[in-house]
Amino acid sequence: MTDAPIGVFDSGVGGLSVLREIRQRLPSESLLYVADSGYVPYGEKTPEQIRARSRSIARFLIAQGAKALVVACNTATAAAVAELRELHDLPIIGMEPAVKPAAQATRSGVVGVLATTGTLQSARFAALLDRFAGSIQVVTQPCPGLVEYIEQGELDSARVRELLHGFTRPLLAAGCDTLILGCTHYPFVRATLQSMLPAEVILIDTGAAVARQLQQRLEAKGMTAAGPSRPCRFWSSGDPATLQRTLPVLWGEPGVVELLPD
Repeated sequence: MTDAPIGVFDSGVGGLSVLREIRQRLPSESLLYVADSGYVPYGEKTPEQIRARSRSIARFLIAQGAKALVVACNTATAAAVAELRELHDLPIIGMEPAVKPAAQATRSGVVGVLATTGTLQSARFAALLDRFAGSIQVVTQPCPGLVEYIEQGELDSARVRELLHGFTRPLLAAGCDTLILGCTHYPFVRATLQSMLPAEVILIDTGAAVARQLQQRLEAKGMTAAGPSRPCRFWSSGDPATLQRTLPVLWGEPGVVELLPD
């Protein structure tokens, strides 16, 4: 066993949805969280820009003593997780849009994916479709602008609803009965989406699956913590006060946010 912390990072606040799942499944673990909000959204950045940010943040978290890393961002996983695993000899868990469970859940045979442009254009996502889509039809929808509203803690405003209506309308028109939330920011608007969609539409994200995988990797290596956990530490490359204001809404409790060193 080791009481060293687990490092988690995302382009912004979206990874807090994964952090919540990790806290629920592994309450004895101490957690470190980096919101790279000075560079959000990753979905509009080049793969090399994302890899550079991911390398920098991984080095920072490991310097803080992290025993494992969670890349709590679909876009960063697609661009950078393979390189991070080559560079660092510790468990590194990434995100993947939940194509396999969605393919198993759909009744109409048509699955919709809400994601960033970067995720949808990645080779990793294309490989997921090849592996798991099978005979189902997958309809993708990029969601420009949505991450920025969620970053501000705006989850159920008229502007957010207008965006969500525009993004989901073509998916519903195509016959989708299962929608994948393919960005870690999107679970924060899950309740808003559910209130807008037909009751039979299923929403799927991968936060809980990532927490399970992390637990399995730590247990296999004898790296779980005995506890008790220390309070989660937070850093932001943007304005720390912005993240500090949204923590009670998105994380569920207040916290002190430090500025991420350059």
